[in-house]
Parts: sequence; structure tokens; C-alpha cells
Amino acid sequence: REVLNSDLKNRTLGSMVTRFEAAFAKRFGVKYAIASNSGTSTLHQALSAFGVGPGDEVILPALTVVMCGYAVVQAHAKPVYADVDPQTFLIDPDDIERKITPRTKAIMAIHFYGQVCDMKRIMAIAKKHNLWVLEDCAQCYLGTDDRGRLGGIIGHIGSFSLENSKMITTGQGGILVTNNEKLGARMRKFGGTGFKTLNAGDVQIMPNPLAFQDPKFLRHDAFGYNYSMAEPLAAIALAQVERIDWFFKKRRQMAKKYLQAMRGCSWLKPQYAPKGFINSYWTFTFLFEGSSSTALGKPKAVLDKKKPGISWYDFRDKFLEFGGDKVRSAFALVYNEPSMINLNRHGKYFADENKKQGLYHRGYLKDPNCPVAEKIHPKLMQLTTNQLTDAEMDRQANALKRTIK
Repeated sequence: REVLNSDLKNRTLGSMVTRFEAAFAKRFGVKYAIASNSGTSTLHQALSAFGVGPGDEVILPALTVVMCGYAVVQAHAKPVYADVDPQTFLIDPDDIERKITPRTKAIMAIHFYGQVCDMKRIMAIAKKHNLWVLEDCAQCYLGTDDRGRLGGIIGHIGSFSLENSKMITTGQGGILVTNNEKLGARMRKFGGTGFKTLNAGDVQIMPNPLAFQDPKFLRHDAFGYNYSMAEPLAAIALAQVERIDWFFKKRRQMAKKYLQAMRGCSWLKPQYAPKGFINSYWTFTFLFEGSSSTALGKPKAVLDKKKPGISWYDFRDKFLEFGGDKVRSAFALVYNEPSMINLNRHGKYFADENKKQGLYHRGYLKDPNCPVAEKIHPKLMQLTTNQLTDAEMDRQANALKRTIK
């Protein structure tokens, strides 16, 4: 109501955006929070703040959403894909080290499905090789490592998505966190069309209207995009932050019920959380190993008597039949997405466009060599964790239990 009554003029003063950023920064214990219009924009802002550009390489896991690869391309750099751990499904620190070259500039640690990566190892690698670390926490709000550190505040920059499926949401939006003032200022300016009046802690574009409207005043001292968050979305975001711990508790509660329903089943293997880590469970993710031959299609033979000999699709359909909510598959490996293949092979953004707008990236991908990601990708299943009531949670848990039986 405040925003609407202001005739949407508050963006100039940044009142609601400022309040949202302040609340978010306080909850995560950081100095600076910078709101944005999407969780993809935030990745672009962060990489640009690091100084990532042509000739640079950014290491990221092959098993993630394609937008992570897009952000590297948008920064005119080369995405280099690291393999994942077969139990946590997260980026493998050993493969990060194998993929480092003299051109490596940054590591993108993606806390997938709600689980924090092995940040102790990743930060040690980054320090050894003098690299920046960006934590993508789009799917991980309030997840912690074995030191009790929140995902997003361990590396140099943390990036969060507010897209409609995330733990807190504005429908679309994002926010960045950092304790580094220079990086904060760069991200703020890059997402705010380069206004020189912007800084790490202040979203106000026009602190002095008279000076700002002077014909001699030069407004922009940095290059940037328009990634700013709108005031109405900031109002929704603020209300969501006020309930963030409640949302976290609900998702953990649903995951606990799934784990109980899965007890004793050897052919469903939930995402592993190392001792001391707390998974925030954006989704409840597990490996489906119901078939001895392949998770996709009909099994050719049942060689292991402990496995029921059914396909991924059989299991999904039966779960839905018993009243289960939707079942998500894993996103395709980034380098297998047609958009990235087209860019690599032909240097094109659009398959039907003759002009090669992405020519710089043609041939960027040699051999990603991510055998673990290739193996587990078709076996992953994700169940929803956003149930509101105990009755809804029990319905999902019972559907899983009946399906296993």
C-alpha cells in the first residue's frame, strides 16, 4: 500500500528497496546487500564486479541450470565445466583443481538443491590460485556447512534468486550479498546503468535532485545494465524475508517426512549431507536406482535382486497415481543444452540467424570430461518441499512410501 500510495516514486529515494536490502543483510550477517531484477542478472553483476572478461575462464559444475553458463558467456568469458561428487551432487573440489589454467579467474560454487558445497576446500583452492569465488544460492537459503556458516557469505559474493519456485519469492527477482565494499559498489553500478551516485550501501540515484538535473552534471561513470529491482517487488521481498525462517522450517519438516518414508529402501539414495551440514531442501533430491541397466527407458534385465527392475518413468507415474505432487528431473548438463551446443559449434545465439553474434564463443568447449555428472544426471529425481500443512506433507510422504512398496 505504501508503494502504491507513493505513485511508484519511491524508487528515486530507494525506500522499499533499501528496507528489503537492509533486512536481508541483517538476516545473513553481511555489510552489503544489492537487490536485482533476477537471479540470472545477479550472476552477471557478480562476475563483472570480479573483472571477468574476454580471455578469462570461470569454473562451474556441469550439473546446474544453463543460466549459470549464460552468465559466464554474458561476461564474455569461457565457462569451464567441473564434475560433481556422486553423493552430494555438488561441484567436486578435486576436479576444480584439475580444470584450473592460467586463464582461470573465478569459481562458481553452486549450492544445488539446498545443500552447501564443500566451501572449506573451495576457498583453500581459491586462495592458493588467487581466484574469486561466487556462491550461487538460488536454491539454498539458510543452508549451512559444518562450521555453521550460511551459504552465500563464505565466498567473495553470494547470489540469491527470488524466482517463483524459490524459498522466498517475488515472482522474479534476485539479491547479492558481500562484505567487500568495492565489489558491492561495482555490482550496484553495473546493475544500475552505471550511475555515479550509486555505491555499495545506497540505492539512491538522485540524492541531490538540483545537482542531478544540472545540464552540466555527468551522470554515469561506469558501464552497466538495467537490472534494478522495482519498488512493488521490493515490498513483496521484504514481507518474504520477514518469514524466511518459517519457510526454512517448513521445507526441512517435509524433507524429514520423505526420509522417514524412504527408510530401508536401498535403491533410492538421498542427497548426502556431510556431518554438520544443514540442507535447506529447495527440493528433496535423490538418485533413483530402481533398474539394473538404466534409469531411463525399460530395464533390459534385473541383475540385482535388491532393485525392483522398473524405470524412472514407472516410479514417477506411480508416485503421481498415489497423489504425489510433481516430480522434477535434473536440469540437463549445461554443455548439453541446445543453446550452448549451438553457441559452441556455430557461434550463434539463434539457430536461424545468419549473423554470428556469439562468434567469440565458437569452439569454446573441448572435452568437459564430467563422467560422474553424465552418469547420475538421468537418475536424479526431485520432490517438492513447499507443502503448507501437516496434512499436505503426510499425503506426499505416504505417496512416496506406497510407491516404494
